[in-house]
Amino acid sequence: MISPKTAQGATQTQQQAPAEETKQEPMLSLAEQLPEVSSWVPEPLLPAWEMMISNPWLGPLLVATLFYILALVLRATLFLILHRLANLTESGTDDLILNQLKRPVFTTVFSFGLMLAVQVAQLPAGTVVLNNILFSLIVISWMRALFNVASLALEALGRQGRFNIIEARTVPLFDITAKLLIILFGSYSLLMVWGVNPVGWLASAGIVGIAVGFAAKDTLANLFSGFFIVADAPYKIGDYINLDTGERGRVSAIGLRSTRLLTRDDVEITIPNGVIANAKIVNESGGHAQSMRIRVDVGAAYGSSTEKVCEILQAIGDKHPDTLKHPEPRVRMRAFGASSLDFQLMCWIDHPQDRGRITHELLMQIYNAFADAGIEIPYSKHDVYIKEMPAAADKET
Repeated sequence: MISPKTAQGATQTQQQAPAEETKQEPMLSLAEQLPEVSSWVPEPLLPAWEMMISNPWLGPLLVATLFYILALVLRATLFLILHRLANLTESGTDDLILNQLKRPVFTTVFSFGLMLAVQVAQLPAGTVVLNNILFSLIVISWMRALFNVASLALEALGRQGRFNIIEARTVPLFDITAKLLIILFGSYSLLMVWGVNPVGWLASAGIVGIAVGFAAKDTLANLFSGFFIVADAPYKIGDYINLDTGERGRVSAIGLRSTRLLTRDDVEITIPNGVIANAKIVNESGGHAQSMRIRVDVGAAYGSSTEKVCEILQAIGDKHPDTLKHPEPRVRMRAFGASSLDFQLMCWIDHPQDRGRITHELLMQIYNAFADAGIEIPYSKHDVYIKEMPAAADKET
């Protein structure tokens, strides 16, 4: 028969057991998980290995030297073969990518050899810290190389060619995304190297992210708008755009937070992406080509020869050196105005920034040509009728 005290003690033991099982052991760093070097040495070479490591300096120096030579040989032979394969292609991007990978491959092999040398040295303290530093160097070296590799690969994929995998306007978006992912995975790897549990950091980052989201909602709105502008591409660098708020200029920079316009007065306007994403945008450089059409409105007096007016306007549009011949200039009569016959000269020009100058030159040539041809350009006239002269009214009184 079990006494009540014994039963109560068994119940407490059962309740404490799950609590003890839920305790998590501290996370080990990668350096602490490294196996002994002797376990990697083949059994026939164990006697020579033990004799070599008996010297506290000879063993580590020999291991470091062997791995340094191995890193040099591997880098030379491996990349020699890869470069020969890369020469079979017409693109030079693969050669640039291989050049970026040489350093991390050498760093990985040599750092691994230094870790083994540190383990062989059997230092009284600091072995784990040194190995963690070497692991960190490997991770940082690969992060740096992948940064450059991502930029080179995206530049090659976005280059205009027969097959376009990525459009050129979306290259900055993919470049930023790739670098953010590299930083994310690199940071996670560094935490694993130093034995830091990332779960607590991720939970803290979530709480901090909510607070930052409320505090910087305008900045985040501009950031996401920048992503959508780059992806949707309503304009690109070099385009001339007009906004419904009145700004007009050439796009000089597209950032994640703002877009910059350079006006004809050489004044740079910075507009937040959150504002410009909700604005009506008129892209004068859009379409299949950068060229645009300008319209010059001209009025001729009633009684003028319409054929003569069209002939003069057509000749002026054709002779101007900065108007395109294809499509050719056109003249159209638009309406019977209140006091004039309304005509319109339409010409195509190469660059939107030349619109003001070319319009000015066309207007001056039209005025001179109409004056020479005797065609009147109607203007506002006021006729004053005097019913009674003031002097005559004074004499009567």
